[in-house]
Amino acid sequence: MVEDRVHSIDATLSLAAARATQFLNGLDERPVGATADVAKLRTRLNRPLKDKGLPAETVVDGLIDAVENGLQGMPSGRFFAWVIGGALPSALAADWLTSAWGQNAALYACSPAASIVEDVVGTWLKDLLRLPLEASFAFVTGCQMAHVTCLAAARNALLKSRGWNVEERGLYGAPSIRVVSSDRKHASIEKAVRLLGFGTQSLSLLSPDGTETLEPQALEETLKRCAGMPTIVLLQAGDINTGAFDSFSSLIPIAKRYDAWVHVDGAFGLWAGVSPKYRHLTYGVEAADSWTTDGHKWLNVPFDCGYAFVRDAKAHRSALSVSAPYIAANDELRDEIDWNPEWSRRARGFATYAALMELGRNGVTDLIERTCRFAAQIVHGLETLPGVEVLWRPIINQGLVRFLDARSGATDADHDRRTEEIIRAVVASGEAFFAATTWRGKRAMRVSVLNWRTTENDVRRTLAAAANALKST
Repeated sequence: MVEDRVHSIDATLSLAAARATQFLNGLDERPVGATADVAKLRTRLNRPLKDKGLPAETVVDGLIDAVENGLQGMPSGRFFAWVIGGALPSALAADWLTSAWGQNAALYACSPAASIVEDVVGTWLKDLLRLPLEASFAFVTGCQMAHVTCLAAARNALLKSRGWNVEERGLYGAPSIRVVSSDRKHASIEKAVRLLGFGTQSLSLLSPDGTETLEPQALEETLKRCAGMPTIVLLQAGDINTGAFDSFSSLIPIAKRYDAWVHVDGAFGLWAGVSPKYRHLTYGVEAADSWTTDGHKWLNVPFDCGYAFVRDAKAHRSALSVSAPYIAANDELRDEIDWNPEWSRRARGFATYAALMELGRNGVTDLIERTCRFAAQIVHGLETLPGVEVLWRPIINQGLVRFLDARSGATDADHDRRTEEIIRAVVASGEAFFAATTWRGKRAMRVSVLNWRTTENDVRRTLAAAANALKST
């Protein structure tokens, strides 16, 4: 049995590589959205688990056939939903190799190469993103766990300053921590405060101004009301709907006057700091205490890659490190387990290393500026079509449009219905994929461009699909 599986490795991996290449090379010809329905996918996949297993090649071939038309064309240059990037060729290859190498990136002792590559790439990222070089960092699954990591460090530091060791004593009886943020915060923040035991009642949510950013006076008044209470101020580098940036140079000094910990959600927007054209949006961000961003968004590495950065490395390590007699710790080299919530973990550094080496500084800048330009072109092109209202013009790579019901006396509910209808029609065409969101009480189509594959031709095809949908729907 073992010999049979060893002998099947070449054939099975070759089959997977060939079919994966076929999938990627066919993105321009296939519908961007999935076309198989639930019933069809269940029929293909929900088979009895037999006592006797199947040959590996048969399993892989059958899996590929079973999911046919059930996969979204997320790697496509015309996938514009949910702030999702693609995967650069080198990053994809490195990700495949990461699986083949099978390294547990928990300790230097487990995988010296995985440990050192994270150490190197963490320094590169701080330099690129213009963050303090003394900050510690962690490679995690995405911004959800990056928030958990950073806010765990914040919890450690804020409670320690009040004489409470939360890692030893827990939260029962501890001083309550307040989290101040815009009510436009990403939902992953809510999950993070739940996981960390703060509870959603810890959230003090402020309404942003007309630019979708926090007002300094509102922040000052909120902090003044509960001065002395352990507080985390959450700011945004790139709102999920609009791409708006809080004014770090104005807000962070206010937070610091009240001894608050400042955390920046920069899931995609933090990358604007790499571009000379958009760097002004991140001015002052380096004065925060912690930052998060994703690699699987604008950097275009495969999924399962987020980054957390913490200025107070001691608080970061105290919140997450662990020791045991069976852990082969290394006091001189970086053990990943000291900085991450996960124990057994994927060696995420390899894909990031490959992406940055492939792009270089200029390539990262070009990727950011090019996709921002395409987002603006799509929004402007949609605006020229009848019955289209632009709700938000891109600051970076995010825009919002709404499709209006042309009937006399049409209500907001009618415009909401029309917006959903046109989005469905565009997706059904197979030419592009968008998703709806609700912004200021209105349903809208979000235009989100991050993929390295997106071209001028993709923009033209997308606008043509929208024009056809408006004519025929």
